[in-house]
Amino acid sequence: MTDTRHPAPRLRPAQAGDAPFLERMLLEAFNWDRPRFTRAALLALPPAAHYVSGRPRAGDLGVVAEDARGRGLGAAWARRFPAEDPGYGHVAPHVPELTLAVVPGQRGRGVGGALLDALVLAAAAAGGAALSLSVEDGNRARRLYEGRGFVRVGREGDADTLLLRLRSASRAAVPPPRTGPRGPC
Repeated sequence: MTDTRHPAPRLRPAQAGDAPFLERMLLEAFNWDRPRFTRAALLALPPAAHYVSGRPRAGDLGVVAEDARGRGLGAAWARRFPAEDPGYGHVAPHVPELTLAVVPGQRGRGVGGALLDALVLAAAAAGGAALSLSVEDGNRARRLYEGRGFVRVGREGDADTLLLRLRSASRAAVPPPRTGPRGPC
């Protein structure tokens, strides 16, 4: 049965012109439980800003969910980081780190699951071996990630690093996560 109250979002690849929306979604990801940052303060923090700065660059993946009028409902994207400039869910330089956020008022309606599924498919199609992310204790999105096969591979502070293997073990081995500073995602 189709839920006519909450029609399925329209998904499309993220584009260079989506930068302001991805910044907004990054803010939602960091402020998942309460307002902790303003957009300006978040983008002034290099460990947070590098999730969206200079986007798109080679190897970046991204999906945007929109309603029938073209309004953004959420976004999911993944980006690789070098060992000397890791993200909060860093596992290895060849493993892209995922960021996902849904606008308030649209959460719990399947938007996040649709975004995650689309990004996982895109990463697998691009030949990726895995995706990683960081999720803080208490974040309800953990159920979504674990339900899609992400497993805990590390912990820093009050957040876990989760990993989803996209290919069989015949792909490059994914090392244990690097221990380092963790941010509020």
